[in-house]
Amino acid sequence: MPAKHNAEKEEVIVEIIFVTASMTGGGTERVISLLANRFVQEHHQVSIFMTAGDEVAYTLREEIGLFSAGGQSGGSLRKRLERIKKMRDYFRNRPHAVICGMGVETNLFTVLAAWGLKNRVVISERNDPNQCGYKRLRNFFYNRADVLVCQTEEARRCFPGRAGKRAVVIPNPLAPELVGPFHGERRREIVTAGRLTSQKNHALLLESFALFHRKYADYSLVIYGKGELEDELRKKAAELGIADYVSFPGFTANLPEKIRDASIYVLSSDYEGISNSLAEAMAVGLPVISTDCPIGGSKMCIRDGQNGLLVPVGDAQRLASAMERLAGDPAYAAGLGREAEQIRERYSLESIGHLWMKCLKG
Repeated sequence: MPAKHNAEKEEVIVEIIFVTASMTGGGTERVISLLANRFVQEHHQVSIFMTAGDEVAYTLREEIGLFSAGGQSGGSLRKRLERIKKMRDYFRNRPHAVICGMGVETNLFTVLAAWGLKNRVVISERNDPNQCGYKRLRNFFYNRADVLVCQTEEARRCFPGRAGKRAVVIPNPLAPELVGPFHGERRREIVTAGRLTSQKNHALLLESFALFHRKYADYSLVIYGKGELEDELRKKAAELGIADYVSFPGFTANLPEKIRDASIYVLSSDYEGISNSLAEAMAVGLPVISTDCPIGGSKMCIRDGQNGLLVPVGDAQRLASAMERLAGDPAYAAGLGREAEQIRERYSLESIGHLWMKCLKG
């Protein structure tokens, strides 16, 4: 008699190598940690290859392999060539692994190191493609990857060639253990989170808060994150006369718990992919305001006037007015927050993880 076959198709175990500069606090690193932890729970083999450091700011399951190619290159050609060799040796010894590069420069190194090897190569664009200063070189390498993952449809349209034809759109996931939404009296505090870099335009937020503070003097502003502009931002707060009302507590790995009972979350970026901190703020029921910045991530999350507010990029007065609108109408703000909570279902780790695994398997 012929052997009976199990009606259920066996799950194929996938070996995955995430490639990133390091695992310090940031949106890309947060996504890697969520996906890596989920995939090992599903019994896949996962490792994280760090090209420029060994710091890990997020909790990772012990089954996840970690490898560092060394510190930052500092622009040294010799160090970069050594990095590529280490990457290539690592990939060659794992011929069945799917390699997943995360971020523009990392993607270029990943494609180059995997050139001619048997590995499937997936790369992910994590920001606004228009901000790249070497688009021709980037596109040359991107066109040689098997799949390009973009966060938004607007980002995907920036790649009209071979990479664009192979591109898929996958938003960022939310952590399943995310703290529940807050309903109650809120602290008179405006919060934001992100690296202290020019892209995030915290200077604009300080200017807007200074305008807002003239009318709502009992509010404070908390800016979570670290970066090279911290001293400059502290100085600007002093110049605006709001230093006593602005704090910079640094990076925190448990942002939702810290901010869930604040009054307003603000994203002031000039450009952005999908902001993890914005999505998390919405998921815990915070009223949110964001610049309507390219590359469309905020617009994907926020329906203006329904579950948050969108304001033009770089407009301090419009941003201040939006903050005043929410502070002056707590019932309206609470309604936006309740609608914002629905993002939990749209961007659950289960659904986003499924899209990623489908992409990785090919």
